[in-house]
Amino acid sequence: MEDINKFFSKKNTVEDISETDEFQTSNYLEVIKAFSRITYKSIYVIDYQKKTFEYVSENPLFLCNHTPQEVETMGYAFYFRHVIKNDLELLFKINEIGFDFYEQLPVDERKLYTISYDFHIVNESKNAVLINHKLTPLFLSPEGKMWKAMCIVSLSHNYTSGNISIFKQGTDNFWKYSIPDNKWFIEEKIKLSDRESEILRLYAQGLTISEIAKKIFVTADTVKFHRRKLFDKLGVNNITEALSYAINYKLL
Repeated sequence: MEDINKFFSKKNTVEDISETDEFQTSNYLEVIKAFSRITYKSIYVIDYQKKTFEYVSENPLFLCNHTPQEVETMGYAFYFRHVIKNDLELLFKINEIGFDFYEQLPVDERKLYTISYDFHIVNESKNAVLINHKLTPLFLSPEGKMWKAMCIVSLSHNYTSGNISIFKQGTDNFWKYSIPDNKWFIEEKIKLSDRESEILRLYAQGLTISEIAKKIFVTADTVKFHRRKLFDKLGVNNITEALSYAINYKLL
């Protein structure tokens, strides 16, 4: 029998929610539903008090051939059904270290943090797809516990599970978790040069190397030179991975 409590930390137990607290959430899902209509990413909302999914968007990546209503009904049982065993253990670990980190933060700053990580889900074709999962608080309990959180799911630009990072809004640093060392390390976000940012944006618009060279008044070889430097800087192999990395780490 699956134990969904492994996805919930005792340090983040949300019990009594007052009528005043409930009022702050009135109609908020309408905003999330509108956002889900204009993004290709999958979105869902967790209620940590009820230990359920409060909302699941229609975007197909996360659904694994279920309807949003079916995934809402399954809640965390969805993970036991569609996440491979090793990655399921990884998710339990992320839950533990994530809430340990979160508990150390000042209450008035907790909504500024987002945790990001990668794991495989098995889709309707029995293929394991590596997805990126970002989770950020929506509402806190009066004690500062995470009451409701929004999760955004997209395809990962990485090749393996894990890649656990925590970002704080408005800062150039982020925390990266090392599983072998069992600890967090602070790292600085990569900074792109103006030329690298320009070339990435033009690639995102669908331009070819020749078209980019013409637009920025350089040779095609110069574009290739900057592209290679960019790949080395980001640790990626192609422009698709570079764009995914830049979007994921908010470099553009």
